[in-house]
Amino acid sequence: MPKNTHKIAIAGVTTLGAAALAFSVVPADARTTTTEAVPSSRVAYSSEQVKDVKASVTDQLAGASLKVEAIEAKKQAAAAAVAKKKAAAAAAAAAQKKAAAAAKKAAERAAAEREAQETASRAAKRAVMAKAVSKSYSNNLDGWIRESLDIMKKHGIPGSYEGIHRNIMRESSGNPNAINNWDINAINGVPSKGLLQVIPPTFKAYHVPGTSWNIYDPVANITAACNYAADRYGSMDNVNSAY
Repeated sequence: MPKNTHKIAIAGVTTLGAAALAFSVVPADARTTTTEAVPSSRVAYSSEQVKDVKASVTDQLAGASLKVEAIEAKKQAAAAAVAKKKAAAAAAAAAQKKAAAAAKKAAERAAAEREAQETASRAAKRAVMAKAVSKSYSNNLDGWIRESLDIMKKHGIPGSYEGIHRNIMRESSGNPNAINNWDINAINGVPSKGLLQVIPPTFKAYHVPGTSWNIYDPVANITAACNYAADRYGSMDNVNSAY
């Protein structure tokens, strides 16, 4: 046996090469001296640690992805809320416009109906008034003169009952069919006719609207003669002889 025997024991080497060595020295006197292994700096990484790192990175990426998805979801929700609000506003505006159009149409229809009713009411009132103011005239000299006076009043033709009556009695004695076949007018082919002995050209020139075109019609004859007298003499009241 050698004088100094050294027993060297390798305690262990890690996967990356770092190890702690233990040495046993047995001297000649049979006493054994044991030297404890001095640990070296630990630099090895186990596969479990790598797995832990990978898991941590994966978790971080997953967390970031979830955050991005959450932000995107919030954006989409906000956009959807804005779109929904716009759609609701558009729908409300459309409904308001439709309601306004319907109200306008209803108002126009009501106005038209009201106007129709008012028109009918006015027509009815006019009919009642016309019936109330319409006069009936007797079919005689008195009635003919009175009706002529009312027509003359509407057209602004002057004359009085007395003036008309006086001239009628002198010209025709109240005969509406009287005709003069002997005076100068008759000789000229235009005899005087009717209550106030009017020649046809004069009757035609001074005819008053609303009366007959028949020269023998009492009312038409009186009214045309008074219109002529007003133009030439100022009024039938101023006529006291042949005119």
